[in-house]
Formats: sequence, structure tokens, C-alpha cells
Amino acid sequence: MRLAAHVLWFGRRAHSWSIEDAPMPDDQLRFQSHPQLVNSTLIMGFTGWMDGGDVSTGTIERLITELGAREFAEIEPDGFYIYSFPGSMEVSALFRPHTKIKDGLVESFAPSRNTFFFDPENQIVLFQGKEPNVRWSDYVDCVFALASEVDAKQIFFVGSVGGLVPHTRDPRLFCTVSSPELIPAMQDYGMRFTNYEGPGSIISYLLSEAGRRGLPMSSVIAEIPPYVEGRNIRCIESVIRKMAGILNLKINLDDLRATSDELEKKLNEIVEQRPVLAKHIRKLEEDYDNEVFDSQMGDLKAWLEQQGIRLD
Repeated sequence: MRLAAHVLWFGRRAHSWSIEDAPMPDDQLRFQSHPQLVNSTLIMGFTGWMDGGDVSTGTIERLITELGAREFAEIEPDGFYIYSFPGSMEVSALFRPHTKIKDGLVESFAPSRNTFFFDPENQIVLFQGKEPNVRWSDYVDCVFALASEVDAKQIFFVGSVGGLVPHTRDPRLFCTVSSPELIPAMQDYGMRFTNYEGPGSIISYLLSEAGRRGLPMSSVIAEIPPYVEGRNIRCIESVIRKMAGILNLKINLDDLRATSDELEKKLNEIVEQRPVLAKHIRKLEEDYDNEVFDSQMGDLKAWLEQQGIRLD
């Protein structure tokens, strides 16, 4: 059974979640259809704070395409977002809906969207959204009501943060979980665990609420190079591969790897022309490789030293 391993993660908690646990929002959760899913998994991505390199939104976009997922529900944006924010134009622009005007005519006006897609073959629900500015509790009620509707037994958030990782290496992946029972399984998947104190996000709130409601939730966060701008294909690929491994999904990512390799080649050419940056990146590579060796090859290192072979 495809999800048997995940049921073992959660033990009895996997069966403690029911529709009664989630208060149904009034009319802000809208359904176009009601797919019949059982023991499904909800994977979430948000624009904004934890979407550096488009890792959160890019991962969800690719999964929607690869799985052929179809839209079936959305959270209406009214009341969740601030569109007129006092301050400079640069700051205010961050809150306003995107619009396009051509030859004096408005071609498009796009308020924030929060959309759910489903893949019946793999029992996967995918979410693309924007972190709400206000009424977080009502927004989260919509998410958990949707989770009840599709019989979700686990939730994942995928995203990214900036970190001291070079563009020539795969990103480190960090995890935060809603309950201690999830830690052993995520350790088995090679996840590190987050240590953080500071301003919270909607993800922190969702994790907190998931724990309180007894619905298992984990975040999978890629650490991305802070000096690389634009969509980070390598990190998106790494997150998708991790999720595919956890959920036994068959996804072809050869084109992402090829694009990632080409991007790395171009970045290396740029770095070669900037000696100071190149020096810093070599130091990041050295620290990264030493950490990987110490953490993943400790047994080999100990054995070599027992044979009288030193590595320093």
C-alpha cells in the first residue's frame, strides 16, 4: 500500500482527524467539484517570505504539470489581503494586485489567488496561494476544512530560505514538524531540523494548528544561495526529488537537471570574473563538503583512522 509507511509515522494520530475537527468557513472556501479522495496528502506552496528562488511556487507548479492535477477549489481572497498600504510606492507595490494595461485598455487585473488542485491517481492535493495579511485564523480554518473534505492524512509545505550554501552543491533541506512523532521518519529521509526564533509566518501558524488539531504536518525547506537571483532550478529539483521519495511519486526531472547544469555553468563563468566572490564560494564549498563528510561518512572516516589512514 503506497501510504502504509506514512501511516506508521503517525500511529493513532493518523486516524484521529475528522471533518468535525475543522470549523467550516462560511462562503470563502469555494468548490468547483468534489473529488472522492481517501488518505490523501496535501502539499502547499506560498508566494512571499519563504519563496526565495521560486522554490515554493516553482515546486508546486512543476508537480501540478507532472501529475496532471486539476483545479477543484479555492479560497476567496476578499478580506484576507491589504491592497492599499501606507508608505513609499516601492513598499505599497508589494501589496497591490497585478494589472496589465495595453494601448489604454485594461487587459488583466489579478487579485491574489489561493487554489487547490487534485491528482486522483496518487491521492495528492496541491495548493498554490499567497500568505494572507490579515484574518489568519479564518484562512487556516479554510485550509483545514479543505483537508477534511479530501480526507487528508498529512500536510507538507515546501519552501526556501537563504543560507550559506554554494550554487555548486545541492541545497541542505530543513524540516519543522507539528508533533514529535514525525521526527524519526523525517530523520530517515535525511532531513535536518530547524532552529529559529523571530518573526513567524503563516506556515508556523499552520504547523502549530495542525499539531493542536492532530493532523500531521511537516515543512520541507531548501537552503538557497543568497547571491543568486531569479528562479533556482537546482533547489526546485532537489525539493521535488525529496517529495517524490517520501510519497513514492514517479516524476521525470531530467530536463530540470539539464537546465540546472546549464545555469551552474553560466554562473561559474560569471564567478570566474569576480575573484573576491570566487574566493567566498570556494570557502562555502569547502565548509559544505567537510560537513557532508563528517555527517554522512563518519563511519568510513572512523574505519580509515583505525587502519592508520588519517584524512587531515
